[in-house]
Amino acid sequence: MPVGALVDECPVYNKPSKVPAYYEASAAIDTTRYPEVTKLTDALKSVLASPTVASKEWVYNQYDYMVRTDTAVRPGSDAAVVTIRGTRKGLAMTTDCNGRYVYLDPEVGGRIAVSEAARNVVCSGAEPLAVTDNLNFGSPDKPEIFWQLEKSTDGMAEACRFLDTPVIGGNVSLYNENSKGAIYPTPVIGMVGLIHDIDHITTQSFKKEGDIIILLGETKAELGGSEFQYVIHEVTEGRPPELDLAVEKRLQTTVLKAIQEGLVASAHDLSEGGLAVALAESCISGRLGAAVNVASELRPDFTLFSESQSRILLSASPDKADALKHWVASQGVPYQEIGTVTGADLTVKINNEQRLQSPISELAKVWKDAIPCLMA
Repeated sequence: MPVGALVDECPVYNKPSKVPAYYEASAAIDTTRYPEVTKLTDALKSVLASPTVASKEWVYNQYDYMVRTDTAVRPGSDAAVVTIRGTRKGLAMTTDCNGRYVYLDPEVGGRIAVSEAARNVVCSGAEPLAVTDNLNFGSPDKPEIFWQLEKSTDGMAEACRFLDTPVIGGNVSLYNENSKGAIYPTPVIGMVGLIHDIDHITTQSFKKEGDIIILLGETKAELGGSEFQYVIHEVTEGRPPELDLAVEKRLQTTVLKAIQEGLVASAHDLSEGGLAVALAESCISGRLGAAVNVASELRPDFTLFSESQSRILLSASPDKADALKHWVASQGVPYQEIGTVTGADLTVKINNEQRLQSPISELAKVWKDAIPCLMA
């Protein structure tokens, strides 16, 4: 079918659009005003038990998730990977969207959906190629809903242009409402990336005791739309995390090159649940513990659960850690060496003071049992 018929000659609808009152009210909300949470191990377990974060095994174990015999990375890491027979190439695939971000700021939320998908693909060792979208909204006949639709589309388009990931298809599901109102605007991004050599395939799991853990990116006090805000403080308010596309692109390019050069043992993007969840997931999937000490000027609960964008958790063998840090620094990406892979517990200090400690077996049980318990 001629592409022009789908792109240039398709009908365009200019419906009434209006900024919702909740969006204007959210601008004045200070999401750092909450009382400090000090029981951070309990907080981590609560966030790990949230359906958004918890293991999805209950779902994917009910069907054949292997793609013939070509599956290289099974469900549970940042992206699925399948190999291409007769070549040394692979394809990484992921879907991403945080509906709460899009609700609080549709344009920023749209940019984040594309950027997080690309980050997940990069963490798997792939170069982002293209996206397909799945736009889920309430009734576009309501001006406030149409505003969400057009602004989130603007954000996604901007990110796709900046990251050079064209939209090659998609679908739309509208009028998703009930007596309580519309669903959160949820423009899901499906992204595919090319792994140039199967030796570059990377997963989120920590690999060996003694490996060095390095956090890339800056952490700010950004709780708007976060899992921590929703689960612990039981609200969704404020503005979502900021996203600078230039910073995001630099981070992704730097990490992908490091993976291709063989400097990275594991890579995991920081998204829902922030640093605490990223560490826990890397420990759980690797069946290894970690001893972590983070330097931070933020409150400990903000340090561990903020969802600031453009952050990736890496691990590297001791003999490659210095080369990795030198490469990251040369590209202007902020980083911090935060610990080592060791033992059977996750122990986190902040500014040399212990704030979180748990056996990995306990975290894994909470994470794996959450959805089966809810469904039962």
